[in-house]
Amino acid sequence: MPGKCRAVVLISGSGSNLQAFLDAAADDSCDYTVEAVISNKADAFGLTRAKNAGITTEVLSHRDFSDRESFDEAMIEVIDAYRPDLVILAGFMRILTPGFVRHYSGRLLNIHPSLLPKYQGLHTHQRALDAGDSEHGATVHFVTEELDGGPPIVQAAVAIEPGDTAEALAHRVLVQEHRIYPLAASWFAQGRLKMVGDRVELDGELLPRSGKRLD
Repeated sequence: MPGKCRAVVLISGSGSNLQAFLDAAADDSCDYTVEAVISNKADAFGLTRAKNAGITTEVLSHRDFSDRESFDEAMIEVIDAYRPDLVILAGFMRILTPGFVRHYSGRLLNIHPSLLPKYQGLHTHQRALDAGDSEHGATVHFVTEELDGGPPIVQAAVAIEPGDTAEALAHRVLVQEHRIYPLAASWFAQGRLKMVGDRVELDGELLPRSGKRLD
């Protein structure tokens, strides 16, 4: 719709975070539209979610390219055809090249299942349990060339309970992901959120380096 922030969402799998964006965007009061959902895997269930919501989908398989750079260059072409203001990674399981990240600098968001800077990378829930942490959570952050190292925007924590398993913890964290990721996108769409160097500014004020913490 005219005047709304145009978002493109990249996925590789089931798309549960994508669904949170689709649900939010279905409300006329939402400040952004999901213009397209793009996957590197043709069997990603998130594509079905998008089609059910009437959203355009595209598949671009990384297996059709000889290297990461050529795939990312092709991705940029596909994404830019939708003239996005915002690019959202929602379980897109590819390490992005520096050129891709620079192209979308300041308008590329990701969510990570930990309270960054803790537990960058994989297996975050088990790592939090193994460390004996009292809490765990999720972080929405701007994407930079450092893997899971971009400046945090917003975090939500969950308590780690006695006898927790990685699976149980992951489920509770996912609930918070669905809450904070669309919120961060709305802040961006409203013009309230931007990346300033290696920091995040919200409503004209620099956030703590861990981002805004939500209860």
